[in-house]
Amino acid sequence: MVAAGYIAAFLIASAVVAVRIASTSGPDAQASSGMYAFGDAVLFAAVFGACALGPTGVALFFLRPYRRFWTVLSALGVAVAITGVTAVILFAAGRQATASPLATLAAFSVLRILVAPLLALTLLACTIFSPYRFPRVALLAAAVTEGAVSAYGGAIWFVPLFFGR
Repeated sequence: MVAAGYIAAFLIASAVVAVRIASTSGPDAQASSGMYAFGDAVLFAAVFGACALGPTGVALFFLRPYRRFWTVLSALGVAVAITGVTAVILFAAGRQATASPLATLAAFSVLRILVAPLLALTLLACTIFSPYRFPRVALLAAAVTEGAVSAYGGAIWFVPLFFGR
């Protein structure tokens, strides 16, 4: 059942990207093919991630009796959340830098910040299904941290886009 859910999520994401490609094939797409390809990749990841939350929840439900799994998962969740905070710090410190290693790290940290909303939802799903107190609290803290990273990304990129500077 879980594998079928992931296959369905893959097929849905593929269909959404195929529709997007069909509707945007023109001279603009030809001129900016790399940008369109990146947008298609982000769209696929977002749709697949959202559709895969259901099968992931089913898998987590089946893994409820295994305390060691939840302990390792919560430690992994906290480690992933720390990478999000690190990406925000690198981006904030290096976004105005020019041609330096800090500027390069700030540019790459954008990719990590873009994944934060999906990670926040995944960690929240893990929090909901966790049957043990300590892993639940750790996963919730990681989900809140990823939510804060998402909010930072939204505040930096989308608020000025829609409301001006």
